[in-house]
Amino acid sequence: MNPVDILRMLALSAIWGASFLFMRIIAPEIGTIPTAFFRVSIAAGGLLVILALMRISWDFRGKFKTVLLLGVINSGIPATMYSVAAQVLPAGYSAIFNATTPLMGVLIGGVFFSEKLTPAKIAGVCLGLFGVGILTRAGPVAFDLELLMGALACLLATTCYGFAGFLARRWLDQQGGLDSRLSALGSMLGATLFLLPLFGYNAISQPPASWGGWNVWLSLLGLGLVCTAFAYILYFRLLSSIGPVKSMTVTFMIPPFGVLWGALFLDEPLSMAHVYGSVLIAGALWLVLKPTVATVATVATVSKVTAR
Repeated sequence: MNPVDILRMLALSAIWGASFLFMRIIAPEIGTIPTAFFRVSIAAGGLLVILALMRISWDFRGKFKTVLLLGVINSGIPATMYSVAAQVLPAGYSAIFNATTPLMGVLIGGVFFSEKLTPAKIAGVCLGLFGVGILTRAGPVAFDLELLMGALACLLATTCYGFAGFLARRWLDQQGGLDSRLSALGSMLGATLFLLPLFGYNAISQPPASWGGWNVWLSLLGLGLVCTAFAYILYFRLLSSIGPVKSMTVTFMIPPFGVLWGALFLDEPLSMAHVYGSVLIAGALWLVLKPTVATVATVATVSKVTAR
């Protein structure tokens, strides 16, 4: 991997780690639904501008409704769940829970999509869930019902991400596939349409006591434009450069940044539970993502054939 790709990975990890910091600032001020709605709607607006400047053709190949529905699963529900978690959890906690996404993908693939569950993957899932348990029970935040609900909200979000990965491959990669930038835009539009009636009802029936000051709205712009719209573009550049498997290693680097930003800017407490939970989840991800013997043998065979 060249230095430019390594720099992109570090930048993307830092940006996505900061998203939990921004949500922790925003959600307690304006509430769950407004936070989620403004995040995806600002991201949709940002992507519209970016695609217009890049002069991307709006050819959804007849999959516009499909990508809107995928946006509900991949963006609308997770954005809401992480906003719920941001009401009660430190930013570092949410960032670490987010790292369980590949583990959820393994479970969902095995149960619903006939993916092979190897012993290493099963061990990885168990180890990752143990890491989550260590963090919730031994971390600096007291274990109570609020902490449990916040953790469950994060895990529901990662479950949606796991389903979305398989559904995107099944729904969007057929008949030549769909431009990833259009997938990103359609996803944000679908999430915005999904959250719009919920936001309208919430704003009328239970308006927040305050819509926040300049720090909240700057955080919203950072969350929507930088951590969502720009991050999507950066991620897809990375995806095309190093491939999906290596790109998934970004997940390893998000928790340290999430914990770091929370400690630096929100004075969130640190403890050894952060280290223990992160190490266990990192080990779980390695078990899940490492190539199998069969995969390595196949790659070696292809290399020999190519060399000839």
